[in-house]
Amino acid sequence: MGVEVGAQAARSRALAVLRIRSRASAVALLPAAVAVVLLVGGSTGHITGGSWGITRWVVTAVAVIVLLAAAGIALIVARARPALSPTVAINESSAPDLYRMVRDLADRLDVPAPSAIALTPDCDSWLEDRTHPAHATAPAERAGGTRGAGHGVRGLRGRLSALVGGVGRAGKYGHRRSLAAPVLVIGSPFLWWMRVGELRAVLAPVVAGTGPSAHPDIAAARRFVRGLDAAVAVTSAPHRGPLSRVVLGGAGWVARLLLRSCRGHAGEMERGVAAAAAERAQAVDYGLRIVAQEQVGLAYAGWDRLLTRVALPAWRMGRWPSRLDAGVVAALTELSRRDRLAEGFTSRLGERPACDLLEEPGTIDEAASLLAARLFHGGPAERGPDWAPVNWQEYPEEVVDRKWRTDAARLHRVLDAQGVRPSGGPASSESGPTLSRVMDHLTTAPSDESGATAPPITSPPPSPPSSPSSSPYDETAEGAGGEQEVFTGAVEPLDGDEDEDPLGNERTAALAAALSAELAREEAAVGPVAAAGVEQSGPDSALWDDGVLPLFPLQPPRTGRELLADHVTAMVCCAAMDTAGAVPGLDWLDGPSLLVKGERAADLGPRVVTLIESGDPVPLRTWLREAGVRPEKPVRLV
Repeated sequence: MGVEVGAQAARSRALAVLRIRSRASAVALLPAAVAVVLLVGGSTGHITGGSWGITRWVVTAVAVIVLLAAAGIALIVARARPALSPTVAINESSAPDLYRMVRDLADRLDVPAPSAIALTPDCDSWLEDRTHPAHATAPAERAGGTRGAGHGVRGLRGRLSALVGGVGRAGKYGHRRSLAAPVLVIGSPFLWWMRVGELRAVLAPVVAGTGPSAHPDIAAARRFVRGLDAAVAVTSAPHRGPLSRVVLGGAGWVARLLLRSCRGHAGEMERGVAAAAAERAQAVDYGLRIVAQEQVGLAYAGWDRLLTRVALPAWRMGRWPSRLDAGVVAALTELSRRDRLAEGFTSRLGERPACDLLEEPGTIDEAASLLAARLFHGGPAERGPDWAPVNWQEYPEEVVDRKWRTDAARLHRVLDAQGVRPSGGPASSESGPTLSRVMDHLTTAPSDESGATAPPITSPPPSPPSSPSSSPYDETAEGAGGEQEVFTGAVEPLDGDEDEDPLGNERTAALAAALSAELAREEAAVGPVAAAGVEQSGPDSALWDDGVLPLFPLQPPRTGRELLADHVTAMVCCAAMDTAGAVPGLDWLDGPSLLVKGERAADLGPRVVTLIESGDPVPLRTWLREAGVRPEKPVRLV
């Protein structure tokens, strides 16, 4: 009963959309109809006279102009090419078990099976219509997604170009012509984290969306809305000549007007299709679907954390982790172990994972990982000398160690540019960059006896009784593809605006500003990692513009205070590795981390923040002494 109610509501809204299309056509034809009446009346002698002759030709001219304009707008709507959802196509030969499971699910739901399956680097699943003559789709109008739109990794699910399509069996909905089946798009983290039964339960309401959406009126309404959206995108494109802007501007105004008129009806139509699909799926694995939805939320949390804290530092260095989906399994396993999120977790992992439905899961994982790097960071579609994959075993050495040393080198370059002298000390005869130099520069002068704090100074504080080092730091580091963020398990994100929460002293603020300027210069010199002109093959052709990558950047720009905290932490980690035997490590939930005596240094972040905000080095010096780190010893940089 609920299925029929939802389908009927969707069909009624589809008819409303088609009525808007009919009214638009009638408005375009009205001047031509009036002109025909006047011309016929003049030829038969019923409408004669001097004024009628002028009126006849004026109306005829207006009718011709309106018809030409309407034909041009219709041509733009039909030929517009908005981007497809970036996905990784899965052929049936590479995943026969997955295709078999989806077809069996469609048979149980008594709906048509999707024509193909593709993966997206996101925690969502939907049906996508790819029957447009230009192989293009419009913004998401889904039926039966696993989670709400706009709640994905930085809004990916809400902005990916995905339009739920539909296809029905011959005669079931009175087809006037055959419709191509939609493509089932599955979030790649689901395949690796979920078990086979859980994946089937999650996909049930998605696959069920092929049933009510097969009605010819619903399909026609979707094509109309999709064409209008594509026309708006085409007419809004920049870098056009004055004449093109004028012509396309008028067409875009008409398309926007029609799209606004259809918006409410189209939304209700999609809600009706989704309600019908959800009702139809109630009979399939209902109890298991409740449990599987918990795993959807868990997968989203682990995926978001893996991208922002583990993958992003590597991407900014020109390296992309080639097994992100396998990494999310490790991250979620660690999260479940730490927080004990679910009972019987060990027994659940003993069940067959959904990735076993793929013949070569490693190859698919690598393709999805590369696509994720392109979507969230930008970069070439293929590996190269400056865009190379990295596996998880090599991550600490290839990414963590290199990142810390690169950031530490940048910090010392900025200190050199500010004229800060190297600190003297017991090891002053050993020239090179030292942690003491950084700490002494950030340390605030002590208060005098009256309680007033001495004004900040621009020169370094007095050195301990020893001959100062006369050899400046002469090592340099090349930029690694733009701004590089240090993510360590010990550093917590610093919130607040820099103007509202100023740094502790002028030297600290000046150093933070100089670091921001240095990173901006590196970004301008190196530029984003990108390679245009590379297209994918098959139905997932790269119609999206490489020039606007990344499509969905993961994080906003950092404040100068956050940059300074990351660079000082990097210098501390370098000193710990070179003088105390610490090693770089990978924490699946917090990203790059420092391992001191086999344990993660979880208490380093607050001590660094205390130094840069209040100029108090005592907490950090205490930590260094307990860890056996010698801040006066030179460290090796990139």
